[in-house]
Amino acid sequence: MLWAAAGVITLGFLVALQITAHHLGIPGPITTQAREVIHAPKSGFLLYASLALTMVVLTWRQRLIALGTATGIDLVFLLVRWATGAHPTEGHPFGNGALWVILGVGVFALTRRTGPERVLMLKGVGLGLLLVTGRKTGDTWLLITSQTRPAVLDPYVAMADHALGNPSWLAGRLLRASGPVGEHALDYVYAQLAVAAVCVALYQLRDVAAEQRFPRHHLVRTFLLIGLLGPAIYMIYPVVGPIFAYGPDGGHWAAANLWPNTLPPITTPYAMPFDEITPRNCMPSLHTAWATTIFIHSRKGPRALRLAGTFWLIATLAATLGFGWHYGVDLVAGVVFAYTVEAALRTYDRGWDRAGVRLIAYGTAVFAVLLASYRFVPMEMAAYPWLSGPLLLLAMASVVHGYLRTTRLWVAKATPAPQPGPRPELAV
Repeated sequence: MLWAAAGVITLGFLVALQITAHHLGIPGPITTQAREVIHAPKSGFLLYASLALTMVVLTWRQRLIALGTATGIDLVFLLVRWATGAHPTEGHPFGNGALWVILGVGVFALTRRTGPERVLMLKGVGLGLLLVTGRKTGDTWLLITSQTRPAVLDPYVAMADHALGNPSWLAGRLLRASGPVGEHALDYVYAQLAVAAVCVALYQLRDVAAEQRFPRHHLVRTFLLIGLLGPAIYMIYPVVGPIFAYGPDGGHWAAANLWPNTLPPITTPYAMPFDEITPRNCMPSLHTAWATTIFIHSRKGPRALRLAGTFWLIATLAATLGFGWHYGVDLVAGVVFAYTVEAALRTYDRGWDRAGVRLIAYGTAVFAVLLASYRFVPMEMAAYPWLSGPLLLLAMASVVHGYLRTTRLWVAKATPAPQPGPRPELAV
């Protein structure tokens, strides 16, 4: 019933978002996803990652058939596009086959399977489609923010960022000094974040086919919930980022062309008008939140997975700052947001454990205080960075510490106490 309720809620949300997008004259998530059945997809890597999630419910023989079929369909599409001269101008020339196979597994489950096996297959299809749909939903949300929020709050965030020493300006100069190699590497890491998440999720879901059930909690749940809740905060706190508000990408809408060479001066902030194209997707940094979630879930994996999770978090933070897409305070808010959402899901699984509820309330309060301080006391934060900067980092660290302490308490309670074994009697 939980899966059915989640499916109905998700469908209703997608329909509402599609209607809203239609009224605004922008493509909605349903139409953009339907186009990728035939047209070149925006991300072929994401579609194959979604297929990998779907295949966790299949046997190894079925996985090989599914992968071979997806590759074959993509080769047919490639040959047809080459013969007709319809080369895609954007996106990837592959990925349609993966989407076709995901849909095909769903049809196969409905027509050829019954009972628990059908349910398990449909859960796998739903998981794969949710990852793709989540990406399309996020794209639509970004377009909605740009058209419904004409003013942005970047001057406030830029002033608050003085508390951390304006790290985006420093990271931007360092990234430019690294040359094209560093830029291309970080750009790839940033763009393929969902693929990295799938790699961790595949490790967590590796026993689904054998056990015929999904684990109670895994990375995909947190990943999708962050993507669902985050854009709502974009609507409340619209920010475009330093490369747009203070850099060359903002054009004549920018407050000044300062990024990354000249720090913004400490002046009274104001809500500045901006174009109807640039997404207001900075506060909080969802890429930071997602990378933090990958880091959290990779901790219980083998050493190689733990190292990969650490690398992806560090590289994502470097990319968000170095490319000028985020301020430092965005990242602080993103970390707090990620740990709070993760705590909420794990507390829900435990029947709203009292310690978990306290952690959720504390994380939510810290997150709200962070956003309020960026908005209402940015000048004080800029004037006293030696005080406000450590306080920001301390607030973030306190949420992380609270999460670690609470989860360790849960593990300690779940671990049964060792029972004394039989003791040999002494011979008399």
